[in-house]
Amino acid sequence: MDATVLKQLAAEKAVEYVKNGMVVGLGTGSTAYWAIQFLAKRIQQGLSIQCIATSTQSDELARSLGIPMTNFSDIQTIDITIDGADETTNDKQLIKGGGAALLREKIVAAATKFYIIIVDENKVVEKLGKFKIPIEVVPFGYEATMRKIQQLGANTAIRLNKEGKILETDNHNFIIDADFGLIEHPQNVHQQINEIVGVVENGLFINMANIVIVAHADGTTQIL
Repeated sequence: MDATVLKQLAAEKAVEYVKNGMVVGLGTGSTAYWAIQFLAKRIQQGLSIQCIATSTQSDELARSLGIPMTNFSDIQTIDITIDGADETTNDKQLIKGGGAALLREKIVAAATKFYIIIVDENKVVEKLGKFKIPIEVVPFGYEATMRKIQQLGANTAIRLNKEGKILETDNHNFIIDADFGLIEHPQNVHQQINEIVGVVENGLFINMANIVIVAHADGTTQIL
């Protein structure tokens, strides 16, 4: 089954959890894109919700589809957030940030009552770490910050955009992609990274997902 079809399958299942009157967090990336599309369709059919996006890209997409948007000055909590992940274990530990939106994604996740992750079966792993951990850092002194990350045992690279220049996040920060190999204790690595001065946040999402919806090639979905 085509990867796009799998993403659609997981996204459509997740959108079933959304009810009238909810505040909904909109994720970022190719899988979350489909959740936004399905939400827009349900709004056209009469669903009444407000949404808050995890990136400029998702915000612009949602507005273009007529989805009512809100912000943290007007709401205190988010009922449901639907987002993708780059990796998930069976116990719902995640790596996110492939789309360079990890900081806003984590802020939204932390304000969410019920956090839904949608993935295809290829994203499910026994141990995190095949996908490098994205780490958002302030631009000033990023070279020194990167050396500190390397001292934790990671191979690192500053993320570049399509033009070959250093990529800037929506928050005007940089992303360092850190390869720690397979990670035995994600909570420890998360803490060690975030203790480094200059690090804003990292892409390990520990004990945050309530459920992970996995789309399989045979057309079924599984809930972790």
